Amino acid sequence: MQIGMFDEERRLEKISEIGDSLEKLNRVVNWEMFRPILNQVFKKEMRGKGGRPPYDYVMLFKILVLQRIYNLSDEQTEYQIYDRMSFMRFLGLTLSDRVPDAKTIWLFRDTLTQAKVIRRIFELFNKQLEEAHLITRTGTIVDATFVEAPRQHNSHEEKEKIKKGEVPEEWQKPENKNKLRQKDTDAKWTRKANVAHYGYKNHVKADAESKVITNYETTTASVHDSQVLPELLDEKDQVIYADSAYWGAPVREALPEGIKNEIQERSTKQKALTQEQKENNNRKAKTRCRIEHIFGFMTVKMHGLSLRSIGIERADFNIGLTNLVYNLFRYEFFCRKGLVKG
Repeated sequence: MQIGMFDEERRLEKISEIGDSLEKLNRVVNWEMFRPILNQVFKKEMRGKGGRPPYDYVMLFKILVLQRIYNLSDEQTEYQIYDRMSFMRFLGLTLSDRVPDAKTIWLFRDTLTQAKVIRRIFELFNKQLEEAHLITRTGTIVDATFVEAPRQHNSHEEKEKIKKGEVPEEWQKPENKNKLRQKDTDAKWTRKANVAHYGYKNHVKADAESKVITNYETTTASVHDSQVLPELLDEKDQVIYADSAYWGAPVREALPEGIKNEIQERSTKQKALTQEQKENNNRKAKTRCRIEHIFGFMTVKMHGLSLRSIGIERADFNIGLTNLVYNLFRYEFFCRKGLVKG
């Protein structure tokens, strides 16, 4: 049975009626704002099979957004674009249009990764958020979350080499070049609350009022949260909220001059917290916990914080894209509620 044009329209109308989050994003996000950056990266056209004209770069970028929302592989993404009408509508495709294959999607993403432009794209959209008064700077929350990488199966000797920042000699042999490409020599192991984690960390600074991400840093999982604080903060921040992992003299010394310190205090073996300190911690926690809503959204609504790629460069691209997509959804929420100021 063939599907007619009116059947397709009725199906899309029903999808809208039920509630299509992608359609809601398309209503409020000006995707064309990203085109100048993409055009700079792709000065040489990406041609498909047989020298076909390149796909639209903004459409390809929206495919990466889809991937991050639904945590899809390149192959799954290609299939889902063919299969899901909501994906086609989001991308501006019809049933008769060509769909980029998995290799094209991989090449587009890898080119952006090598060009290191995801932060520029993130900051460009954040300018719009500032103009909409969604970044107030009256309160800042910082925290970090693990981003799990594919776990490696290495020998004890190989692990020791990697810990020292070295590449095992066996991997460097010409006959093992494919094996080396599949090994992540950047990702690190760590433990928290007696749970092992392997991969990287997404260190986030967020606006305490709007829960918009204003800055981020990517590190390996073994880097302590507090070590990244100086890179996250700037002189515009007025008040900082953080959990007790950030408490200590080195952090206090690294804070920008004039910033109000609302970091939760931590007891020691020699000194327990006073009742007043405990009450202050409870007060601070009511604001600090808002950043957990961000990580919760990424885990639930964006289908998890994990990587399929290897290497810190690709991890940084994925983490930057994750934070951007979260902000896109946050912006759509404020627009839908009529809370965006011109």
